[in-house]
Amino acid sequence: MASASTARRPRTRRFGIEVVLSVAAVFAVLVVMGWLVTGPLAHTWPISAEDAVNRGLAAHRNQRLNNVSGFFSTLADTPSAIALSGVAFLVIRLLTHRWRPAVFVAAALICEVGVFLLTTLVIDRGRPAVVRLDAAPPTSSFPSGHVAAAVALYGAIALVARRSGAPWAVWLVLLIPCAVGFARLYRGMHHPSDVVAGAVLGALCLVLAHHFVLRKPETVPTGRRLNPAPSRRSRTSRRPESRPPARPRRAAPGRR
Repeated sequence: MASASTARRPRTRRFGIEVVLSVAAVFAVLVVMGWLVTGPLAHTWPISAEDAVNRGLAAHRNQRLNNVSGFFSTLADTPSAIALSGVAFLVIRLLTHRWRPAVFVAAALICEVGVFLLTTLVIDRGRPAVVRLDAAPPTSSFPSGHVAAAVALYGAIALVARRSGAPWAVWLVLLIPCAVGFARLYRGMHHPSDVVAGAVLGALCLVLAHHFVLRKPETVPTGRRLNPAPSRRSRTSRRPESRPPARPRRAAPGRR
C-alpha cells in the first residue's frame, strides 16, 4: 500500500501542475484580448463600430423582444447557472452511473467562473453607453460572463448527451449560447467584443475540462495490473492441440 501511494504522488503532482498551467494560459489569452480591445485596438475597426451596434439594437427594442431576451439572459446568470449545473450533475450521475461525465460539467463551469473573475480584476471596461435593461453588476463589461457560462455549461451538457447517444442535444451548443449572446447585446449589457471573448472563454474551459476529466485514462496502482482481455483474433486463432491417433489393441493369443 505504501509503495502504491508513493507511486501515485508524482502523477498527482504532475496532473495538478498541468491543470494550473492550462488555466493560467486561458487567463493569459483573455487578458491579452482585453488589453487589445481596451488599448491598441480601441479606436480601430471593428472595435470602433461597436457603439453603433449597441445603439442600433437599443433603437429597435419592443416589449416582445424585451421579454424573450430577458428569459435567455436569465438562463445564464449566476444563480441559474449554479442551480442548473447542480441539477445536471445529479441527473448525469444517475443516468450514466459514472462520475466522470458529471464532474466534467462541474469542472467546465468552475474553470469559467474562476478565469472570468480574475479577468475582470485585470481588465476594466465600462458598459455600453445605452439604456440598460438589467442592473449592471460590479464586474467589468469584459468578458461576458453570461455567454461564457452558457458555452461552458450547455456545451458540456450537450457533449455528455451526444456521447450517451443523443446527438440532437448538440443544438444546445448552438442555440442557447447564441441566444444568450444576442440577449446581452440587445439589453445593452455588453459590447460585441465582450460577447466574443465570453464565447472564447467558455469554449477554452470546455476544452480543458474535456481533456483533464474525460480524456485522461484511469490510473492503475502499482502492483495491481489488469490482465488485458484476449483479442477476438487471438481467441479464434487458438486450436486444440493435435494428439496422435490411438493404436488399436491386439487380441491376446488364444482369445478371439
